[in-house]
Amino acid sequence: MKIAIIGSTSYESKMQDYAKQLTAEGHEVCLPIFDSNPLFDDLALAEENRENIIWADRVDIFWDCRSVGALFDFGIAFAYWKPFKVVYLEEKTFMSIMKKYEEKVKG
Repeated sequence: MKIAIIGSTSYESKMQDYAKQLTAEGHEVCLPIFDSNPLFDDLALAEENRENIIWADRVDIFWDCRSVGALFDFGIAFAYWKPFKVVYLEEKTFMSIMKKYEEKVKG
C-alpha cells in the first residue's frame, strides 16, 4: 500500500520512525515536505504535499491540533476521498481545556 504521512513539523522524528515501521511492513511511504526544508517555499511545499496525498492509497496523520499546514493537508485528503488513519492527535488542546472547564463550572 502507498501511504502518505502528514502532520505537524513538531512530530517529524515520530513520523520518520513510523515511516520506517510501515516500510518494514512492506508499504511504500511518503513523508511530508517539512517547513524547515530550504528547497521549498510555502506554495511549493503545499503543492508537493498535495501530490504526495494524490499519490497515496491512504493518508496517515500526526497532528498537534494547532498546525494550519496539517489541517490544510487533511482538507486535501478529505477532498480526494482518501482513506484516512489518525496515528496521533495531541489531546492537550485549547478546545479540551474549554470543555473541561465547562464541566467543572456547571451550576
